[in-house]
Amino acid sequence: MEFGHPQHQMQHDVVSGEQYRYALTNFRIAHEKVEEQRRQLEEQEKQVALLRARIATLEGSSNLGQDPATRTRQGGSSVDDFSIKNSASKLERLINRWAADIVRAPPAPIDQIRDLILSDLSQGEAPPATASATPMQVQNLLRHVMSEAISEGIINCLIVTDSSEANIQLTRIHEHLFAKDPTVASVWRRQTFSAAVEACSPQMLLNIFSEQMPTLAELLCTNPSLTAAFLPVLEAGYQFSRMLHGSNSSAGGTVDAFYRSFVPEIGSPLYPRQIELIKRCLKSESGQPDRVGATIFPGLVKVNRGPMTPGGKQTENVQTVVRRAQVVCECALAAAAVNGTPTSGTPISR
Repeated sequence: MEFGHPQHQMQHDVVSGEQYRYALTNFRIAHEKVEEQRRQLEEQEKQVALLRARIATLEGSSNLGQDPATRTRQGGSSVDDFSIKNSASKLERLINRWAADIVRAPPAPIDQIRDLILSDLSQGEAPPATASATPMQVQNLLRHVMSEAISEGIINCLIVTDSSEANIQLTRIHEHLFAKDPTVASVWRRQTFSAAVEACSPQMLLNIFSEQMPTLAELLCTNPSLTAAFLPVLEAGYQFSRMLHGSNSSAGGTVDAFYRSFVPEIGSPLYPRQIELIKRCLKSESGQPDRVGATIFPGLVKVNRGPMTPGGKQTENVQTVVRRAQVVCECALAAAAVNGTPTSGTPISR
């Protein structure tokens, strides 16, 4: 008996030598192209790194490669909401402590200090007050005065040198550049503030305060200790301003904007989008109109160029409130004066 074994025919893919050489040649060409693309990508990465370093140098932020723990904020990193809030809180405490110290040991009668403040704020056109002033009212008016001086005399005027005339010219240059090209103005501002004075001279700070509040400054400057008390507050205001103007934007330099501050006037309406009350407003809660009693810390707006119209014309600048002003309303200020309670507390958003 014979057993038959199945015959398994092996299937082999056989190509000709010509096809093999053709495939090998194409593979070598593809490999060379991939390698060339890799070298091009490496070269592009090097060029991009050089461009970033150049841009960082122009923006005054060439320390981007440093360790984050030791990197300086001045011109070296972006300013964000947290850094603004933290610095603003420290400055606000300094202003409050300065005002409280003056009220605790006033250099003149309380009524006289109030009249001097109101005269400075209204440029000598304030009507004489009939009611007697209280220490709490004067303390908040002093905070308003210092907020006004820091806002208009420091933040809204680019303080770069110890010369008032030079700073005015630099502010005008920035306004001109921003009107022409916000990107150029942004780079120019950050580069300029990277070389700004580390601290203003006492005479410079004294001139700023005297220009903003002449009669009150004349009273405080009669006592050297009082003069030495408000100079550190103004210096802290300058450092706050330098942080705002000298740092990159929160969008990594892609948003060409800058900060300006504002102080709601005493007696102006309470606009919820612009103010944040630190005390409850009983009138507003009952539906009655109320007004600003005092501003204890200025608000901040971010200024951007307006969009282009279809006709190619530039629209007005867009101002966005990024931090509302800290305000005491008239009714809360009057209630605090009667009850003798402090006006500092947890802000109540409106």
